Amino acid sequence: MERVISSEELRKHDGIKAPAWVAVDGVVYDVSKSFHWIRGKHQDKHWSGVELGQSLKEAPHGEEVFSKFPRVGRLA
Repeated sequence: MERVISSEELRKHDGIKAPAWVAVDGVVYDVSKSFHWIRGKHQDKHWSGVELGQSLKEAPHGEEVFSKFPRVGRLA
């Protein structure tokens, strides 16, 4: 059974006090080991601990980049 992550738990994973997690279309990934997510920030535009589905529409890449990262669970 897949772990269910609440929005509150996701917000706590900001890359500073806890490992950096992001959600993409409801799937939560651990991006904390990526140099692109240093201290929970990506390209000075995006922060960890949030759902990024809408933001990806403006990105030069799609959600396929997240397949490299460990999947933590699903956003409740």
